[in-house]
Amino acid sequence: MGLQPGSSVTQQAAPSGNQTTTIDIASGDRHQSSQLLEKIKSREAVVGIIGLGYVGLPLAIRCADMGFPVLGFDIDEHKVKRLNSGQSYINHIGSDLIAKLVQQERLLATADFGRLGEADCILVCVPTPLTPYREPDLSYIVNTMAAIKATLRPGQFISLESTTYPGTTSEVLLTQFEKTGLKAGKDFYLVFSPERENPGNGKFALAQIPKVVGGVTSECQRVGRTFYEQIVERVVLVASPEAAEMTKLLENIFRCVNIALVNELKILCDRMGIDIWDVISAASTKPFGFMPFYPGPGLGGHCIPVDPFYLTWKAREYDMVTRFVELAGEINSGMPQYVVAKTVEALNKRGRSIKDAKVLVLGVSYKKDVGDIRESPALKVIELLMRYEARVAYSDPHIPSFGNLRHYQLTMESLPLSESLLREMDVVMIITDHGCFDYEQIVECSQLIIDTRNATSHVKAGREKIIKA
Repeated sequence: MGLQPGSSVTQQAAPSGNQTTTIDIASGDRHQSSQLLEKIKSREAVVGIIGLGYVGLPLAIRCADMGFPVLGFDIDEHKVKRLNSGQSYINHIGSDLIAKLVQQERLLATADFGRLGEADCILVCVPTPLTPYREPDLSYIVNTMAAIKATLRPGQFISLESTTYPGTTSEVLLTQFEKTGLKAGKDFYLVFSPERENPGNGKFALAQIPKVVGGVTSECQRVGRTFYEQIVERVVLVASPEAAEMTKLLENIFRCVNIALVNELKILCDRMGIDIWDVISAASTKPFGFMPFYPGPGLGGHCIPVDPFYLTWKAREYDMVTRFVELAGEINSGMPQYVVAKTVEALNKRGRSIKDAKVLVLGVSYKKDVGDIRESPALKVIELLMRYEARVAYSDPHIPSFGNLRHYQLTMESLPLSESLLREMDVVMIITDHGCFDYEQIVECSQLIIDTRNATSHVKAGREKIIKA
């Protein structure tokens, strides 16, 4: 089945009725799901993916590559145009396969959400950021839900993949969808299946990462399992959407807490004259009971800096303060201030004020070798340096430029890294340890280096210039 711009399918009218929450259904109500399951197994089901970013685009490519006709939805017209011309807009995703799938009419992008009724399976991959008060911002989910509700028809499967607090699928999506008179598990099928995308990780492809699925009914679970079995090697079933939602939060909170631990120990070790990186390396030789985590200038990305606060917010509804989780968030959020303070101290010891100092930030993406700047600690570092009236520039081949972002009013362009640029700087700060940087050259040509990632650990000459922070 090919996809054409503006094509449509006949929709069945949604029956009217009062809202009910379906817990389970009898086997006699499976006719609707049987038709959908056959379409899924034969790869004839149209897959609609809402949100074509770092999560949605790889998922769209995988589904199309496995033979499903895929209709991608995004509010960004620029993304839609580039995708339909066979071009990738994400650094670590190549254009060749996209172009092939578009040419074969297996993949089509659109900004027309009125076409959601054409999709048999809808996967929701929209952002779930925080408000300035660190409370969940579900506006993207709510807007998406309204678009799906407007075209919801019998025989559709919906999976929410966006990270959120336990209860979102049942309390927000299910409640609104059943106001149409359609019943979950009988007319439509709703699950939560958290995304586990890890940009830049070449070790695990999407197909190799197990998919957790929690359905609002057993029939929803059955449809969800069948769909994901077509695109991943292993599906893990849990008892409910809430359990699946909590699973994702646990995964990210686990990382957040352990990173906070080593970040706090980094500060202590610095005061004690101990190299935290040596300590972690030595501890990692224990073959059991230890897993290495590494300190840095703060947390970045769309998950770890954000997701723990979804749980702390929800926990208040149950009269509980998640002190451990909140403390970890506070420690990690304070790391950019620590890095800048170490920079100020290092300059002062060399008789140089931070005011008017020339500072080069190396790497502004949140993670090594990716072009993703979301929640990057580099942005906070730059903002703090500018408050001190430092003259800040940056170099990052993965981020050629960036404009005003959600929490930062910054507009900057990357400078090409060269010996002359390094020599004219008062201090060079390694914030993201991209593999393309020549760290021996960086140390040789720089006057002072602030290394937040232990990127210069193998550089032997010029170590007196290096300050770990």
